Amino acid sequence: MTRPSEDNGRPRAPGTGERPSLPDALYEAGLPVDMLTDEQRLVLSELTEEELAVLLDIKGRLDAVEPEVQAHGEIAGGALF
Repeated sequence: MTRPSEDNGRPRAPGTGERPSLPDALYEAGLPVDMLTDEQRLVLSELTEEELAVLLDIKGRLDAVEPEVQAHGEIAGGALF
């Protein structure tokens, strides 16, 4: 997923017709940020460096166990997950 071009790189408030810009790390981590609302993007655009690091760490942990969870979902027909 690539980051869309932003003109000034600063977050923009919802309702202005422009989407708040997000840290490149969110795109690089493969988070589905293009599916978020402007309000959700604004929240993510305002994360501190520490909060961003925690979010990316959690994403990495979830990705590490994803194949196991997907396999259970396919075997059990998604009944358990």
